[in-house]
Parts: sequence; structure tokens; C-alpha cells
Amino acid sequence: QVQLVESGGGLVQAGGSLRLSCAASGRPFSNYDMGWFRQAPGKEREFVSAISWTASNAAYADSMKGRFTISRDNAKNTVYLQMNSLKPEDTAVYFCVATGAVYPGSYANPGAYRYWGQGTQVTVSS
Repeated sequence: QVQLVESGGGLVQAGGSLRLSCAASGRPFSNYDMGWFRQAPGKEREFVSAISWTASNAAYADSMKGRFTISRDNAKNTVYLQMNSLKPEDTAVYFCVATGAVYPGSYANPGAYRYWGQGTQVTVSS
């Protein structure tokens, strides 16, 4: 069992930055592929980014490329999402996810992830 706890959400003005953190506990963190999804009110859950357990592979949704950066520190059992140039449409609850292994072609599939955090709210004002 893996427990995921997100932090770092909040209110920011458009153009600003936030860094989300996801602390994992339970089974060895370094064996898990990790990622982030988000869900805005009235919308479906949306893929944001994912990173392999070695950090050798990373993927981003098209609308986040160049603005968001995912990273991980296996020694701290933590994955990060640096979000820059935030837009009002980035407003959502952001969820941290983890699973044993994900085929890179399936990074964007929410069903590929076994563990989900409770989410952290990000609100971007215009």
C-alpha cells in the first residue's frame, strides 16, 4: 500500500508560479512511476504529467509543455510539479498518482495508476 499526500496548492495570479509536492509513504517509492492529474469543476479528470521511477522518462499534456516541470527525489520519497506561467484555466484540484510501472504510451490513462492522493486545490485568478 502507498499513501500519497499532496501539498503546495493555493491561490495565485495569472502568470504566477506554484510548486506542488507529493510525499509518498508505504512501499519503496523508487519502484513507482508517478504522475499528476487534475480535475476542474464540471470537467473530467485530465492528465498533467508523469515521470518514470528512474526519472529517465517524463511526459506532459500538450497544454502544459514548456510551463510545467515534473521531478522526483527518491531519497525524500517526493515528486514535484513546478508550474509556471499559470493561467486561469489551470484552476483545478491536482492529484498525485503512483503505480508499479506504466507503459509510456499509457501515462495519460488514469486507469493505469493504482494509488491516488486526496488532491490539492490550485486556483489561478485573472
